[in-house]
Amino acid sequence: MHHGRAHGRDGAPDLRRVRPETVSLRLRDGVRLDADLWRPAAPGPHPVLLMRQPYGRRIASTVVFAHPAWYAAQGYIVVIQDVRGSGTSEGDFLAYAAEAEDGAEAIAWAAGLPGADGRVAMYGFSYQGAAQLLALSRAPAALKAMAPAMANWDLHGEKARDKGAFLLAGNAFWAAQIGAIQARRAGDAASHAELAAAGPDMFQGPVPAAPAVLDRHAGLHHHALWRDAPADHPYWQRASPAQALAGTEADVPALWVGGWFDYHLDGTLAGYRARAAAGGAQWLMIGPWPHLAWSALGAGADFGPAAVSDVDALQVALFDHVLKGRALEGWMAACRVRLFDLGRRAWRDFATLPEPAMHPLFLAGDGRSAVRLRDGGLAATPPAAEAWERVTHDPWRPVPALGLHHGGPAWCDRAAIDARFDVLALTTAPLAAPLDLVGEPELVATVQADAPSFDLNATLCLVTPEGRSFALSQAHAVLAGGPVRLRLRALCITLAPGDRLRLSLAGACFPAYPVNPGTGTDPRAATAAEAVPITLALRCGGADPARLLLPVAGG
Repeated sequence: MHHGRAHGRDGAPDLRRVRPETVSLRLRDGVRLDADLWRPAAPGPHPVLLMRQPYGRRIASTVVFAHPAWYAAQGYIVVIQDVRGSGTSEGDFLAYAAEAEDGAEAIAWAAGLPGADGRVAMYGFSYQGAAQLLALSRAPAALKAMAPAMANWDLHGEKARDKGAFLLAGNAFWAAQIGAIQARRAGDAASHAELAAAGPDMFQGPVPAAPAVLDRHAGLHHHALWRDAPADHPYWQRASPAQALAGTEADVPALWVGGWFDYHLDGTLAGYRARAAAGGAQWLMIGPWPHLAWSALGAGADFGPAAVSDVDALQVALFDHVLKGRALEGWMAACRVRLFDLGRRAWRDFATLPEPAMHPLFLAGDGRSAVRLRDGGLAATPPAAEAWERVTHDPWRPVPALGLHHGGPAWCDRAAIDARFDVLALTTAPLAAPLDLVGEPELVATVQADAPSFDLNATLCLVTPEGRSFALSQAHAVLAGGPVRLRLRALCITLAPGDRLRLSLAGACFPAYPVNPGTGTDPRAATAAEAVPITLALRCGGADPARLLLPVAGG
């Protein structure tokens, strides 16, 4: 890798070292895709690393990865391509819709570039990760390895309908970003400025799930499609890796990278499981990171030096192994799964993704757990008699989203939210011994409401001896009452003696999800004016006691 300013023999800057080549692909339908190409200094032939992304190719995922010139210096031809309808590439952009076919064509083209040895690996983060998976669905012969980082898997089930609930804030902010990019591409400075400035106040309009700023610029983004398209809409088949790869047997080694605080965590785990089950050599690493950070401080707290993981080096190690025959070293040679323990502040290695036995903690209270924080309990034995705990959601002041993957500091004290009267908080006694949790907790309960439809948000927290509360896992669902089985996000943490666990239940998590109006109107279309208070009733004890199932490692 060259540092400083490079000069040719005549003293003028050698722009080949600081600027890439521009290369273009003409697709079968006539659309031209443009790319930056970086070459190693040594003569070839070389394998190719391909990244396909919609943000303007000079970004090249440098928000999380080393510059493409660094990867080229490792002995690869690096190609960063503007996908259809982005950057200087031709065509119309619709998120993910063309990445399977276009990606397969791009792989075959990249394999035949001058100086290439005919073999291609793909890398990239978020959208660029999903673009890899969609291209894989067409089984391109030249694709030999992949590194999908923080990528979605089931686009409809994870983004549009997370357990039946529309992800409002995350989807709206990304739609505004995509819209701003498209406005800039079209030379529309006014639309770009308005979309780039869109913030949390956009959810204060008559229909919170239909922000006016997005409606005014609907032709520049996909927000309405994601909000309204049913599960059987053909778009999801084209745009979702899970659907596109269903039934395929493409065996391509891959390194999956995710974060405990990333909103694509479920997709990272589901994709790894699916491709590992298909027989491919797959590696998985989940760190203490939100979207856009590999650092020790990215989540809002210092998780120590171990949290600064060298993802660039790990990706190159996989590519060198597959494409150059070099032996793997370190954890990738010894195992397939590496998880960061949020309690120990250290990495743990596993042969496969753990699936420990589930141990129940039973929900209990004296009827005032929403009012008195210390009255709600989680215990190893269920209450002797049936009882009901009630909590009332007020749409005028919905419980706010805080921590985890919902924005702001991912690891932050939410004790003030737990103490609200519209949150039902149930807490264990201080632990007498360490508790090792690895996997996905699950809430099993009977919940009723005085409304035809209501939301239930479940947040599992670590409570420190000082009383600070940190969200570890969460799930949100739109319900109609009755038995509930709610799978929460995966976690890996060893709790220390003196720590406690808390389950906080609420009727809202806004603006991460739209407020349920309680009238039967779909929250995606409901006006703020029609929303009414909703009382949720949770049954504790009795024949089928409410319980939180915990994935206890070694238990």
